[in-house]
Amino acid sequence: MADKYIFCMKWGTLYGPEYVNRLYSMVKRNLNYEFKMVCFTDNDQGIITDVQCFPIPEMELPGGLPERMWKKLSTLKADLYGLQGTALFLDLDIVIVDSLDPFFDHPGEFLIIKDYKKQWRITGNSSVYRFEIGKHGYVFDDFLLNFNEIRKKHRNEQEYLTQAIYDKGKLAYWPKEWCPSYKYDCVSKIPFAFWATPRIPAGAKIIIFHGEINPHKAIKGGRGKWYRYVKPAPWVAEYWK
Repeated sequence: MADKYIFCMKWGTLYGPEYVNRLYSMVKRNLNYEFKMVCFTDNDQGIITDVQCFPIPEMELPGGLPERMWKKLSTLKADLYGLQGTALFLDLDIVIVDSLDPFFDHPGEFLIIKDYKKQWRITGNSSVYRFEIGKHGYVFDDFLLNFNEIRKKHRNEQEYLTQAIYDKGKLAYWPKEWCPSYKYDCVSKIPFAFWATPRIPAGAKIIIFHGEINPHKAIKGGRGKWYRYVKPAPWVAEYWK
């Protein structure tokens, strides 16, 4: 049986090593399969030894093009530190609330979250995607060869990624209920948000935090740019550990 991997990525100072360690803990509680966890990072200090760390693969883009929005594409390199098997990539700022087994069992060559708001688009959300390691090197190679044109056509990594996989006829999406958005699916709209505690939607397995609010903010609640007010969600702390 092919090895099963959990991939994640950490760079800069937005998230500390505790996010990687907490992600490992959540996966270990919610995945019955044997797995290996890999973190691609520019700083492995403080990350537990259960997580194998590799440097984020260089993209070597001419002209010093900023890589911040495109680093995840490096997980699709044809030769990725000699790793082989099936990889489930997880963003650091997620909360796992149910079994991850179905993410390895669900059929499909490349699976990703469907865009939350514009369902007519091909674009997926790359907070959670699964693929066979080394089988989609064309995505990474094409980006390096044609990055000027790609950046003109695509706003970010996940838009280009899903289009590239779609063009090969290999794109599929997770069942909609598996990966709800905290912002759109857990928090009630105003004025209900003033008295309704954010909830876990039926069928949810991984709560996706995108935009301004992250798990540690969700626990406390409060105000922010895109949300006028969000009540504290104590249940986040119960799962996010």
